[in-house]
Amino acid sequence: MVDVQTSAGVVGIAVEGERAVPILFLHGVGSDKSVWKGQLEHFGRDRLAIAIDYPGYGESAFASDATREDFARAAWAALDALGVNNAHICGLSLGGVVAMAMYAAAPRRCVSLIIADSFAVHPQGQAIYDRSIAASNDMRGLAEARIGALMASEDPALRSEVIDTMARIDPEAYRLGARAVWLADQRERAAQLEAPTLVICGDEDAITPPDLSNELATLIPAARLKIIEGASHLANIDKPTEFNRAIDDFLSEVERRA
Repeated sequence: MVDVQTSAGVVGIAVEGERAVPILFLHGVGSDKSVWKGQLEHFGRDRLAIAIDYPGYGESAFASDATREDFARAAWAALDALGVNNAHICGLSLGGVVAMAMYAAAPRRCVSLIIADSFAVHPQGQAIYDRSIAASNDMRGLAEARIGALMASEDPALRSEVIDTMARIDPEAYRLGARAVWLADQRERAAQLEAPTLVICGDEDAITPPDLSNELATLIPAARLKIIEGASHLANIDKPTEFNRAIDDFLSEVERRA
C-alpha cells in the first residue's frame, strides 16, 4: 500500500498483479481500501487490481467539502498516476455511487461497471444520513452498533477487523462520505449508462436491500443482477468466493466480446 501524488492530491493506493484489463475497487462509506484485500489477492493473479482511498480516508489527503464528483476525480487521477487508461470499475455501496460518477465523467474509460450492494436512490437516505451524522463523533461506537447490519459472518476476527477499520476513519471525512452516498440520486445517470454492468447484492443486506439493486439493474440498459446467498452489506467479505466468481464470470464475458 502506498500513497501517490496525483492531480487531485495525495491518494492512497493498493496494487496487486499486472497484465490484462485492470480492475479498480472502490470502498464504502465505513471502510477504506483495505476492505478489498481479498479481491486484490484474487484478481491480482490475472490482471492489475487496484484499490484506492477516497479523499480524507486511509492514506489519502483530506479535501474540504469533497463530493462524490471529487471522489470520482480522485479515482481517475489515481489511475492516471498509475498509467491506466481504461479499467473495469467495481464499487460497493458508496463505491457504486462513485463508480457511476466515474462513468459520467469519462464513459469511454469504463470497460465495465460492477456495482455491489448499492442503489440509484435510497428511499430512507435522508434518515440514514441524519443518523450517521449524529453518531459520527464516536466512530468506534458507530462501527460496533452497525456491525450486525454490515456483515452476516459471525467470525469474530473478521468483525473486529471491520470495526477497527471503521473506527480509524476521520469523522469529518466520514460525514462527507455519508453525504455523498445517502443523499445521492443517480437514477438519471443509471438510465444513461451504456457500459456492460453487473449489479451484485447480498440476499441478507438490510442496509441496501436486494429490491434496490433490482431497481438499479432495471434502470441500467446493459445490466444484469446477481444475488449472493448468505451475504449481507459487505458481500465481498461475507462470501468472497461467490463474490469473486460472479465478477470473474462477468469479466470473462465482457472481454470475450470486446
